[in-house]
Amino acid sequence: MSIGLGFGFCIGAGVAVQGRINGALGARLADGIAAATVSFGTGFVALLVAFAVSPSLRAGVTKVRIAVSQGGLPAWQLLGGLCGAFFVAAQGLTIAAIGVTAFTVAVVAGQLLSSLVVDRLGLAPNGRTPITPWRIFAAALGITGVVLSAGGSSAPATVATGVPDIPALLIVLPALAGIGLAWQQAINGRVGATGGPFTATLINFAVGLTALLLLDLYTLSTTGLPTEFPTNPWLYTGGLIGVAFIALAAVTVGMIGVLLLGLTSVAGQLVTAVLLDAVETKLSPTATLSCVIVLCAVVVASRASR
Repeated sequence: MSIGLGFGFCIGAGVAVQGRINGALGARLADGIAAATVSFGTGFVALLVAFAVSPSLRAGVTKVRIAVSQGGLPAWQLLGGLCGAFFVAAQGLTIAAIGVTAFTVAVVAGQLLSSLVVDRLGLAPNGRTPITPWRIFAAALGITGVVLSAGGSSAPATVATGVPDIPALLIVLPALAGIGLAWQQAINGRVGATGGPFTATLINFAVGLTALLLLDLYTLSTTGLPTEFPTNPWLYTGGLIGVAFIALAAVTVGMIGVLLLGLTSVAGQLVTAVLLDAVETKLSPTATLSCVIVLCAVVVASRASR
């Protein structure tokens, strides 16, 4: 289990770094969805090149195709990439209205609470894990750490509609995005168990990129193409990082389950964010305490799993 916990932490670190890169690209393009499409696109192209030169990787795709045709792998389990696309869409639709703080808390709350259900249903390759008081406590502790971490952020923007209950309604979208992340991790693990982690990653990127391109067609019809694309190559590495952590997640979820994967990845994100802030001399005691709380949640959940 310790190896799986380490993998989960690395996944969270990758998510944090990718978030910084895609956020910078989105700011330069003035379009977060376009930045996500570029990220998905670069990752997908890199995967296509790898599969073109590797017969063993192509064999994984064949295994998945056979499993689907024979009924061993339901076709709906290939749609995990839709959750990634929905997550990006939820960012674009809600952050301006409710702020980054509320968005982050809602996503993590939805992800960790739904992880309990996904583990209970046995959607991940590791089988069923019952919902116990200690696992519920671990999820609540993880959410508490994220709330504390987000508490130091600036106040969220308000909606310019004059309707006071709109922000509360918009919380539903990021919560659903968080629920989708737990489901995505579980079914990507199923696909990875059949055809290998990189096959699961290829399918995830293909489905997600298709959804984002369809969303971009609508967006471009109203706003047009970005006026210029940045020339800094570092801003286009987010997709490669995504390939690494999605493939690693497809392996890890079968080792530790969805709840522990969610908690360790959240811990990895927070610790990496704290380290990045420390480099920029913006370290906060509150952020450090939130990391400790989430790490305690990981310990509680891992002991409960044993």
